Amino acid sequence: MARVLSRVPEPLRRLAVRAGSALVVVWGAATLTFAGLLAIPGDPARAVAGGVAATASPEVLARIRAEYGFDDPVLVQYLRFLGRLGRGDLGVSYQQNRPVLTIVTEQLGPTLLLAAGGMTLGLLLAVTVAVLTADRPRPRALAGTAEFTALSMPTFWIGFLLLALFSFHWKIFPVLGDDGIAALILPWVTLAVAIAGVLSQVARDGIEQALGQPFALTVRARGATELRVRTRHALRHAALPLLTMSGWMLGNLLGGVVVVETVFARQGLGQVLVSAVRGRDYPVVTGVVVLTAATFSLIALALDQLYSTVDPRVGAATR
Repeated sequence: MARVLSRVPEPLRRLAVRAGSALVVVWGAATLTFAGLLAIPGDPARAVAGGVAATASPEVLARIRAEYGFDDPVLVQYLRFLGRLGRGDLGVSYQQNRPVLTIVTEQLGPTLLLAAGGMTLGLLLAVTVAVLTADRPRPRALAGTAEFTALSMPTFWIGFLLLALFSFHWKIFPVLGDDGIAALILPWVTLAVAIAGVLSQVARDGIEQALGQPFALTVRARGATELRVRTRHALRHAALPLLTMSGWMLGNLLGGVVVVETVFARQGLGQVLVSAVRGRDYPVVTGVVVLTAATFSLIALALDQLYSTVDPRVGAATR
């Protein structure tokens, strides 16, 4: 076995290890979710019968428990749950009586569009602010104040403020709904404000460290403009921590856009999760959590590959 593994190229071995770690993360998230849902007080059979206020008879509840295996030992339920998960079967929604995978897939697109747009806009804003203010005391102080303000404001408050100004007062963008690109601008900006507040600090610190290195003086001596030094050389040295933080924030966005979706009355996984928690729709809750964990893992795999592309020294160090 060791001889066979030694013949596998190092990049493939490293990718296999990362993929194995990703599977462990997804398994851990699924297990914790299963345990947490079991610990919630209440009878899951009532959720299947129509919710906590359901008036199902004891006989009906008993049949539901037998059909869904709620009376089985916890270990049997857990193994059955893992078996379905291994086959890609997330179960059937108690509320909608449809496969959870179908429900999640239907709402994944709007959430991905919202998260990706907010992340892209926030990253562009952060990089622009960092490049223009790094190692410049007065602009840096102004940017630091703006970043602190952005991080201090709750996301829902930013959304309400943007709605009040650009929808109700100036009537530039639609108030609610998800019709077209115009309806996405304000949700994107709402997400981008907090993202830029964090990423601009990370990018600026990296750029300032790079500007203090000898290579920056050498590049300037060759006649490069200050903007070229910052964008072509210093920014690349700041890319690794920026990528790490961006990946972490993007993973959080997929599970945390519920506030923005609620403020702007948009469809997505956030609304699905809130409805499932209220109705104790355990399969849907589990499906969203597993999807979020899988997303984090995929982002980590993508970042691992990007590190070697951005900075070849990272790939050399892992060989």
